Amino acid sequence: MAFIKLTLVTFGLLYAVALSGMYTFQRDLQYFPTRRDPAPEALGLSGVARVALATPDGETLVLWTSPAQGDRPVILFLHGNAGEIADRADRLAFYQSRGYGTAFLSWRGYGGSTGRPSEAGLLTDAKAVYDHLRAQGVPPDRIVLVGESLGTGPAVITAAANPVAAVILEAPYSAAVDIARRAYPWAPVGLLMKDQYRSRDHIAAISAPLLILHGERDRVIPQGFGKRLFDLAQDPKTFLSLGPVGHDALFSPATWEKEADFIDRMVAP
Repeated sequence: MAFIKLTLVTFGLLYAVALSGMYTFQRDLQYFPTRRDPAPEALGLSGVARVALATPDGETLVLWTSPAQGDRPVILFLHGNAGEIADRADRLAFYQSRGYGTAFLSWRGYGGSTGRPSEAGLLTDAKAVYDHLRAQGVPPDRIVLVGESLGTGPAVITAAANPVAAVILEAPYSAAVDIARRAYPWAPVGLLMKDQYRSRDHIAAISAPLLILHGERDRVIPQGFGKRLFDLAQDPKTFLSLGPVGHDALFSPATWEKEADFIDRMVAP
């Protein structure tokens, strides 16, 4: 009996230590920034300006922008939880090749941006870029929000509160906390997780045309989470399976081509 009690106490202590560690270091498990800050031209880009954008809470963000051709839309791109916008230079060049304007945001704590990432911080960052585009004279019906992986959460919440021309979500989740529950079924993540990105609570407020793209073999964010979010969205909406591919399909020009086709159909001149 004493051995059983000792075992239970030991297990309880280890469980408490594990939960304490997860709570303390949870953002280190959620965000994986790199801090390079190359000039766009050093990566072979042309016609791209590096803008230092101030946020209402005192941070300074790096924003790469390029103008649209004629009345083509501007892509407000919100990247995922790893790397930085310098890793997405080929994507920016692709959008330029289609005549789109670009606004590639480096989240706080990523690339050359100051601060540390958090849900409240990333939402502030996304709104700051949206407001910057509006101040530059870009009308809402020329702004297309593209969210990649983690960036789909801020994209959904931003589009739910602000008018845009269209929304594209690449491998989205119903909520980041839903992903965490799947990864840590033994932990009360709903109580411990600070940055939950509950896209499912906001998606129905989006009235702009919506495209969700998701690979069938995505093990980072399984496709079922994207389908759940799609089911909660309003029309007009489109779900496009990328076939038997994983999360790395988000970095494929074939995926970006599908997005461009959607934009050209849904965002009229």
